[in-house]
Formats: sequence, structure tokens, C-alpha cells
Amino acid sequence: MTFSYMPGFGNDFETETLPGSLPQGRNSPQRPAYGLYAEQLSGSPFTAPRGTNERSWLYRIRPSVKHTGRFKAAGYPLWKTAPNVGDHELALGQYRWNPVPMPSEPTDFIAGMCSITTAGDVLGQTGMAAHVYVANRSMVDDHFFNADGELLIVPQVGALRFVTEMGVIELRPGEIAVLPRGLVFKVELVDKEVRGYVCENYGAKLTMPDRGPIGANCLANPRDFKTPCAWFEDKETPCRLVVKWCGNFHVTEIGHSPLDVVAWHGNYAPYKYDLATFSPVGALLFDHPDPSIFTVLTAPSGEEGTANIDFVIFPPRWLVAEDTFRPPWYHRNIMSEFMGLIHGQYDAKEEGFVPGGISLHNLMLAHGPDAPGFEKASRAQLKPVKLDNTMAFMFETRFPQMLTRYAAELETRQDNYIDCWADLKKRFDGTPEGDWS
Repeated sequence: MTFSYMPGFGNDFETETLPGSLPQGRNSPQRPAYGLYAEQLSGSPFTAPRGTNERSWLYRIRPSVKHTGRFKAAGYPLWKTAPNVGDHELALGQYRWNPVPMPSEPTDFIAGMCSITTAGDVLGQTGMAAHVYVANRSMVDDHFFNADGELLIVPQVGALRFVTEMGVIELRPGEIAVLPRGLVFKVELVDKEVRGYVCENYGAKLTMPDRGPIGANCLANPRDFKTPCAWFEDKETPCRLVVKWCGNFHVTEIGHSPLDVVAWHGNYAPYKYDLATFSPVGALLFDHPDPSIFTVLTAPSGEEGTANIDFVIFPPRWLVAEDTFRPPWYHRNIMSEFMGLIHGQYDAKEEGFVPGGISLHNLMLAHGPDAPGFEKASRAQLKPVKLDNTMAFMFETRFPQMLTRYAAELETRQDNYIDCWADLKKRFDGTPEGDWS
């Protein structure tokens, strides 16, 4: 099937699958068309300011109260939630991993969620968790919603189909999707095996960053975000619904599909974005701008200019700066940085950081180019160079990211990562030129 999308970020959308199924001029008629039920899904308090007030009206075959029965506890031991402190005995440090291996047993998207870090406190609705997912099986009659936060999905291997109660999103590597808190969905595999990254945002919703002096254009543009048109299934077969709530998992059994929204309107909805449409800006004369210039989405915290989460990418781009060390400079940062590589090479780490890999540099821990990268960039002829065939990203947060036991004990962790800086030489010899021999 071909699925349709509506362009725009944060728009007030309306969409229907059957003619006349979406009420006009009112939200809750006495008897909605087709015998549907009117239901509101709220993503903000009712009294939130207009600019941040988010809700959608859904017109569905059964109300959501019919999509749950009695709950039982469910176990997903590799999916962790903050606070998750003291989970391992690995000492503090800069860390890097090779890709998480694909599963050998039948594993769906939810069962294949493996937490790498947690940050903040889910009960206070602050912070995030960074996960890797691996899967080789579709969710056929199993469904899921996350009451703890929204999910930002970054595929790295294989295409997926997110079948949600508000429409269908097909997602391939190079694209991202955001699924709001509370949205019911299942995940179907388009390819045989899939792997990717997930940022679970406990705090305020992801939004587009202010551009400031950049002005009205560039970076991510609103028209490139795509929200799915309505789609539903009227299926009466045994189904399960798994819920994540305050870090615990619960499951209920029902006799029908919960994906039964025939029409909806509002501004609280899932969406996807093609990272190739990001229009980067940078230095045209000298120096390397802060990596914040590559922010696609941000989730604000209570402190202005300090994000609960920034989602940052490092896309293909031209480097033209004069008399400038062009890769990211060495730095220590109050923000904590979880990085992944979708494909290609990352210019600051040409060796060891491979597609599907992960690196973690927590707040105030020094990091920057490895020794070979520093030597190459320090001696390079400064002509225009295009960084091509590359796409790295970063989940950045103001909170320390606490490593999970799974990540600490993962066999793909590179125990020698710290050695990538071992060959950085002392260049100081008291002369203005320094020792570059």
C-alpha cells in the first residue's frame, strides 16, 4: 500500500478515511457519523498557552477505554528508565561501542529495545534515555504505548513501518520519526532485520529550535516534516496492548485492534523527517561554529537556552574556512553527548567509530579528534572540501547520562577507546612556530 502524508511542523491537521467521518464546526457531536466515538488525546495541560497547547480529536470505532482490560505485569529487562543509578561497576570514562549484534531469536521492536544510558528522572518528567533497537520480527497483534515520554526513532539498518492509531509512517535509514507520548502503535518490518537508535524524551516535547540571527530559512524547514493521513483497521482478533508507565511494563489482552481511528484533527500527532532535507549553515571565512548549529529538534528545559534534549546531526557539507582547524575542536561540555553513526565516516573519528556504533562523552569529560584525525586536519591543504557520504547524530542533554549494566557489559564496548588520543604529541617548544616535526 501507498501511505499519504501532510506537510508541516506543529500544524493543526485534519484527515479522514471515510467521507464525512470528520465532524465540521464542532468536536463532539451527539451522534458522530458512522457510529464513531469522539475522544480527545491531550499532549499538554488543558490550560497551557496557545503556542504550546497540544491536543487532537480522534473519531474511532471504539473508545480507548475498550482497548484495555485488566493489566498484568510484563517484563522487558533490557529497557531501563531513569533514575537508574549504580547499575554496574564500570569506572568513569569516555566510552565507545561497535554495533549491537542482531538477535538470533525471534525479536520484535519492543523486545529488542536495549537501553544504553538514562538521565534525569521519569517521575519528574525531566531527562531522557538512549536506546538501541534490534528486531527480526513484526508486531502482528501486539501493540504498545509509552506513557513515560515521546520516542525519537533513528533507523540505521533496515526499513520499518510504524502503524499508529493516527496513521502509518514508513521509515528508512536517513529518516527519523517522532511518536508522541501515549500514542498506540505497532511496528512492522519492511526488511528482514532492523537496527537503530531511540531517544526517549521524558520532558517537554521536541520542537524546532529558534534560528536567531540565521533568520527564517535553513536548518530544518517546517514543510519537510510529514504527518501521516488517517488510516484504520477494523480487526476483531485477539490482540495485546503493552504499556510503559513510570518505568514499569504492563500488558492487557483485548479482542480487537486498537488502531481504529477513522478520522482525526489537531496538532498532537506523529511525524517523520528526511535528514537529507536539512540545510546546514557554517563558517564561510574562519573558525568552526558550535555544533549547536546542526540542531534539528530540541526539547526545552526550565532554563532558557539549556535543553532537556537536543537532537543534532552532522550531515554532508562543504568545509571552506581559512586558517582553521576544521574538525570539531577539543572541548569539555556541561552537556552530555550520546553519538551514533548512521552511515559513512565521522570527520573527527575516522577509525573505530563505525556505522551502527555508539560513543558517550559525559558532562565535563574531555573529548575531540583522535590523534590521526588531528594530524590530518593540522596538515591539510585548506582548499574547499566536501564531507560526503556521512551522517552522524547526537542526543545531547543537560543531565549526566548514566550507563546501564547492559551497556557496561556489552561485548562490543571498545575497552581501548581512550587510546585513540595516546599519540597526541607535545608541540610546545618555546618558539612561536612550535615543533611540527
